[in-house]
Amino acid sequence: MPPFLAENPLAVFALLLGLSALVPPVARRLGLPDLVGLLAAGVLLGPHALGWLQEGSETVGLLSDVGVVYLLFIAGLEIDLAEFARIRQRSLRFGLLTFTLPMVAGLLLGLSFGYALVSSVLLGSILASHTPLGYPIVRSYGEAREESVVVAIGGTILTDLAALLVLALCMGLQRGELSAAGTAFLLLKVAIFGALVVVLIHQLGRPLVQRSVNNDSQLFVAVLLALFLASLGAELAGVEKIVGAFLAGLAVNGVLPEGRVKEQVIFVGAALFIPIFFIDLGLLLNLPAFLRTLSSSLFAVALIGALIGTKGLAAWWAGRLYGYNGAQMLTIWSLSLPQVAATLAATFVGFRAGLLDDQVLNSVLALMVVTATLGPYLTAVAMPRLGREAAARLSPGQGGVLALARRSLSVLVPVSNPQTEAPLLELGQLLIGGDADHPGRLLPLAVVSPRQAEAGGHAPAALAAALGQGRQLLERARQLCLARDVPCQTLLRVDSDVAGGIARTALEQGSDLVVMGLAPRGRLDRWLFGDLVDATCRQAPCPVVVARLPETPGSLRRILVPIKDLTAGALEQVQLAERLARALGGSITLLHLHDPRLDSQEREQLRRDLEGWRPGSGPTGVGSGATVPLELDLRPRPGVEAAITEAAGRHDLVILRSQRRLVAGLPIPASDRTSRLLHQLDRPVLVISDPLH
Repeated sequence: MPPFLAENPLAVFALLLGLSALVPPVARRLGLPDLVGLLAAGVLLGPHALGWLQEGSETVGLLSDVGVVYLLFIAGLEIDLAEFARIRQRSLRFGLLTFTLPMVAGLLLGLSFGYALVSSVLLGSILASHTPLGYPIVRSYGEAREESVVVAIGGTILTDLAALLVLALCMGLQRGELSAAGTAFLLLKVAIFGALVVVLIHQLGRPLVQRSVNNDSQLFVAVLLALFLASLGAELAGVEKIVGAFLAGLAVNGVLPEGRVKEQVIFVGAALFIPIFFIDLGLLLNLPAFLRTLSSSLFAVALIGALIGTKGLAAWWAGRLYGYNGAQMLTIWSLSLPQVAATLAATFVGFRAGLLDDQVLNSVLALMVVTATLGPYLTAVAMPRLGREAAARLSPGQGGVLALARRSLSVLVPVSNPQTEAPLLELGQLLIGGDADHPGRLLPLAVVSPRQAEAGGHAPAALAAALGQGRQLLERARQLCLARDVPCQTLLRVDSDVAGGIARTALEQGSDLVVMGLAPRGRLDRWLFGDLVDATCRQAPCPVVVARLPETPGSLRRILVPIKDLTAGALEQVQLAERLARALGGSITLLHLHDPRLDSQEREQLRRDLEGWRPGSGPTGVGSGATVPLELDLRPRPGVEAAITEAAGRHDLVILRSQRRLVAGLPIPASDRTSRLLHQLDRPVLVISDPLH
């Protein structure tokens, strides 16, 4: 096998693709991050174990280089520039703190362990950057606009740019190309290069986006061209290619709108090139030396301690400057702690250039494992604390994305299957609310895709048949609405992208909700990882309610609402349940699984906060009327899925929430619990998914 691989680049590529596809799911089943699994695969197949792959292979080297530039490109592409601009001064001050303190600590640590000045400076810059791996957790708690979160995410721009600039200087000094004048000239070249990248991408990109609004392939190729030209230009300017990739990501971020093309760009990197980079990084790892480093190296312990301590000090200092509370300081610390994207990229480049040795490489990999685990854990600890402080400020009259229980709604219902059409339309009818003066509106929608129609036969005839079927579905929907005296407007749309067509129709019609059917149980994995429902959830401008229903939802009286913490998103779940319970004459059980460390006083305060969410306790509005019975069920958090499954057995309907996110292009799943619950529950289920952007 090894000689065949060494002589056949196609075989190497096929093996790398197989590992990229198979390793992440296995790692998740073992409870490990995807990246740890990919590193382990590289170690296992590398020269220090089975020897199937060699680090010096041209094929591996090329794909790994593409992966590392893609990693930094997506890190820039995923930064929320609008949120950063909102409080950029605070973000930049925090970025300066969280860069300077670890930089100084790494420099002193390197010098104290006998490393040269250039290597010590590079070591400090490696500690200074960060990747906010806890961001999916922040999103799942509905705290993305919390100021401490924005400050931490915005600081990423400064730390990553500064760290990559220091890397460029260190690489120039290592090659003996820089003097004092040469350093000034390099900084000038980098400034000119960065300005050119941003200006050119903005000047050329905006017209291209406008002209290619319906040509995804042209935009996709243009984005990749910008990435690789910027990376090449960075090397011509005398700095590392990852500097150009990061700048290109920031520039494209300001030009490319949210939507299908950006998702495709991120998907290609996350599914193909970035995993290969981490596999290649594993090829560099000498496992016996790595284990010796972890067990006996004072340097590794000091490196990890210096990083955790200085990042914590920066978060505390910023918190004192801005008057933040403990939960906000912990949030900033947890988001600035993980060392993944820029850290691994800079370490990889420095090791290949001979600036860093095996001890530093092994220590940084250990640092990555520790911080990639500790950072998200601390984020998960901080979010409930933020939520408890914000819960007192939420009221049923103002909370939630839509304040669902307080006004009439415009509900879009895509229809494609005659067997599920009637239950979905009935659910939509129950959700629209309203009265004679302010009626809600039901919008049955049939989307016909020419590509799907043509796949079934002769193009013109197949498309005509698909259009005819769509009109039949809409006519049936109109008759059902007339029979129930429901305000209704049927819509027929021809669109090559069905999910995009649903999302664009929701935007055009000003829809408040999209209601869709859930595939049968055998296709749940497909729903959670890339089918029509998932694509609609990612593109829709409004919340999407995905329903697994019986023949009629009119029999659903007892509604279970499990909530994680007291946030606006959780209140939206309760308001959705309230709207259904009012229409059906039902009752609600609010199941809150709280932190088991809460004392009796905190639990009592939590109960009082939840009592404020009781239907009828706040300002009344559309949909108010008879009181909806609500029972509170508070339990400690261990055994979340078992508790929900047990409680669901006594109810007719369960309402869950789902979040899907990518951070810095890394494939970090955020809906595993919802996935498992959908497999386990034998009840009708509604899953509400808020818009991503």
